[in-house]
Amino acid sequence: MNNHATQDPAVRRLTAGLAAGSALLGALALAPRTHAASPIADIHTIQHVIVIMQENRSFDSYFGTYPGADGIPRRHGHFRVCVPDPQRKICQPPYHDRQDRNGGGPHHMSSFNKDVAHGRMDGFIKTAENAKHHCAEVDNPYCAPATRPDVVGYHDGRDIPNYWAYARHYVLQDHMFEPVRSWSLPAHLFLVSEWSAICEQLANPSSCVNSPNQPHWGQRRGTWPNTHFDWTDLTYLMHSVGVSWRYYVEGGAEPDCGTGAMACTPTSQNANRPSIWNPLPAFTTVHLDNELNNIVPADKFLTAAQDGTLPNVSWIVPNQHDSEHPPARVSDGQAWVTQLVNAVMRGPDWSTSAMFVTWDDWGGFYDHVRPPKVDGNGYGLRVPGIVISPYARRGYIDHQTLSFDAFAKFIEDDFLTSARLDPLTDGRWDPRTDVRESSPALGDLVNDFDFTQPPQPPMILSPRPRSDLR
Repeated sequence: MNNHATQDPAVRRLTAGLAAGSALLGALALAPRTHAASPIADIHTIQHVIVIMQENRSFDSYFGTYPGADGIPRRHGHFRVCVPDPQRKICQPPYHDRQDRNGGGPHHMSSFNKDVAHGRMDGFIKTAENAKHHCAEVDNPYCAPATRPDVVGYHDGRDIPNYWAYARHYVLQDHMFEPVRSWSLPAHLFLVSEWSAICEQLANPSSCVNSPNQPHWGQRRGTWPNTHFDWTDLTYLMHSVGVSWRYYVEGGAEPDCGTGAMACTPTSQNANRPSIWNPLPAFTTVHLDNELNNIVPADKFLTAAQDGTLPNVSWIVPNQHDSEHPPARVSDGQAWVTQLVNAVMRGPDWSTSAMFVTWDDWGGFYDHVRPPKVDGNGYGLRVPGIVISPYARRGYIDHQTLSFDAFAKFIEDDFLTSARLDPLTDGRWDPRTDVRESSPALGDLVNDFDFTQPPQPPMILSPRPRSDLR
């Protein structure tokens, strides 16, 4: 935090208000980790958790034809599903899409409901076609006239060979669901805090109200304290026990539209201000814990990986160019992720690292699996999930029901003696309806690891492999 913010009288008063909550968590810092039981004992082999968050792809759009996965239903080599296309008056089956730039479809909460269509999973084309009437951005495949929306197109190992290689050598999760039935900002809020809300009073988590769609974000966003998230996030728990973390942000254009439109004039993002993919600068706890300096440019991740100075927990988000968020190129996103993975594999921290690669929401793309309902916020649609680690089970497909809640649970079990983001125990009460990490429906990421196997060696890949994309 800068000196001006530190000396602000309002901030000094808020700091005093947080002291009681910090005291309640202080006992965690003194509590010894238990290494007696398995698999919780073995999880401590992992000293560096790295979450790489890409954008806007459903599971079926990337891995719907992956052997052994719960992919697009087939019979005798033909797809058994199709999606009605009202404009062309046909039912369109999924098709191999070799285009490097896709259009996708709308992906707010209302779009989720239309795509899922009461569990029929057949509203994707209609939703995309209806939304195109409000789209006029130049050089965006989504806005351009087309013979068919590409929301039912899929890529495979010919197009995204590195992603499929990671799945073959490490772990593919085929039931990873977005934590909320909504768009990017709520998904990123769940990633770091297990909730999406709007708060009336600065530093008063009890004033926060559930908000899974974060309406009007584009009109109200600004710097803290004008824009503020006041409920407890994971960094608060980690700070209390000295667990190191960094949130890495690639500077450049912001991919999504704060107004909810499918196309808009891009705004910029950087590590210093709150944005759709960078919510932590708006969290009051981050300011009052003096940890703003932990939100840094993404190039610092490459340096830390090379030097062996990765923190215990890293989150990494790209800019528009590298995001895979339409109209960004799929090949550019894969190259960005490969560069990050290679950096860890080449560095001294590889032997104690676990990388979780996922995508924040479905982006309007087709998926055939009806999302389970765990509470009033989710789950959202399936997204791809990949685990990369020396101790990841080789070639394993994880069929557990998972969400970003599982990342929080893994971090808590590894570094926080299984403390949870629970308003009854963290000293900062808020009215969230559940503690997601404790849900009996949620799988456990520990199952993706075999800590008894010989550690897998690094698998360095070319960021620009040959592919069928055009």
